[in-house]
Amino acid sequence: MVLFLHNRYRTTGGEEQAVEDLAWLVSARLGEPASVLTTSSAALSRGQAAAGLLRGGLNPERVGQAVRDAEARVVHAHNLQPAFGWRALAAARAAGARTILHLHQYRLVCAIGVCFTRGAECTRCHGRNTLPGVRLNCRGSLAEAVLYGASLAAWQRRLLEQADALIVPSVFARERLRALGAPLPWERVHVIAPLVRALDGEATDAAMNDAASNDTSVNHAASSDTSVNDAAANEAHAGGPGAHPPDAGEPAAGRPAAGRPYALVASRLAPEKGVEVAIEACALAGIELVIAGDGPEAHELRVRAKDSGGAVRFAGRVGASELARLRAGAAVALAPSRSPETFGLALAEAMAAGVPVVASRVGALPELVEEAGLAPAGDARALAALIEQRAGDRAAGERGRRRVRSVCAPGVVAEALAEVYERGGAPARRT
Repeated sequence: MVLFLHNRYRTTGGEEQAVEDLAWLVSARLGEPASVLTTSSAALSRGQAAAGLLRGGLNPERVGQAVRDAEARVVHAHNLQPAFGWRALAAARAAGARTILHLHQYRLVCAIGVCFTRGAECTRCHGRNTLPGVRLNCRGSLAEAVLYGASLAAWQRRLLEQADALIVPSVFARERLRALGAPLPWERVHVIAPLVRALDGEATDAAMNDAASNDTSVNHAASSDTSVNDAAANEAHAGGPGAHPPDAGEPAAGRPAAGRPYALVASRLAPEKGVEVAIEACALAGIELVIAGDGPEAHELRVRAKDSGGAVRFAGRVGASELARLRAGAAVALAPSRSPETFGLALAEAMAAGVPVVASRVGALPELVEEAGLAPAGDARALAALIEQRAGDRAAGERGRRRVRSVCAPGVVAEALAEVYERGGAPARRT
């Protein structure tokens, strides 16, 4: 049994999807039972959240009991703040489980996890020195900034001491954490890309592993209790809750006009995602833009879209089936990020669908996207030029599809994950 731990964010996104997908993978590909123990930041009062941060977690006994009840041999932890904390991993270890800490973002050092603030990339916080994030009030609330800064400084090393192994989604993420002074046990840090379930069964594991072995940019070797259910994974969204309805006169769900080529952005609408750059670039390129997702910048982006002179349609938050339909009709998919992405799951999913892509040359995106598809971050004119070149380019789409298969296919990810679970003397599977 593998028990997943995750403190869900107030606004759901790619990390929630990653947890559900990995739980599915353990069951479907590794042949082992899996369950997910979650709590939600949205369900915590401010006092509870503060207590969790300062104490290093709330009610760790609940986690230890869950390990014993499920006879879990591995606990695979994702976001632990604010409710789980380091004490949850300590309790899991005390109950006999091997503990895996999965770092999807930079939250070990950065209180907001994305190394982006005030419109620019930021690496001011370093190691246990989180005072810059407090001074800049990166959380948007001084009280929250102080609490997160204090918690990270106090418990950073204690958290890492409780992890038998760590997983990061890209080589860039690993090296950025190193540059941030995160005191990781580097010999126990493994790079495993997120899986793309749409690739399940498309190729033999042997073929996919051969492809992976020929590419070195990703090194696979180096609150309520809920059981896993596929419906939860299938409801993963692009962006957070509270989707806006389409503008008056637009097709339902922001659907583009029939037969008209369009570019697609599937993203949380937040400053670091650079969606405003895509709006300007598509206006310059003369191509319609469809935006699937929601977030704090939604209103401002709608205003910018009206002022751009281009054709922009907002689909809001969409479910998996509608997002797949939008991808199937897209001439090109865009990832115009301004921040150092740790991976780019929405981009990988577009590539898996055979859609040609254009992305910012930032963070881990160059590990996925060929050089011909990369533009300088924030450069709308360069992005527009690449959109014109690559929209509808089937050969580029197929190259991208092969690339993402080599790192994100379920068979590839399952093999790498199994190695991490077994390395270092994990308890034998209980039968």
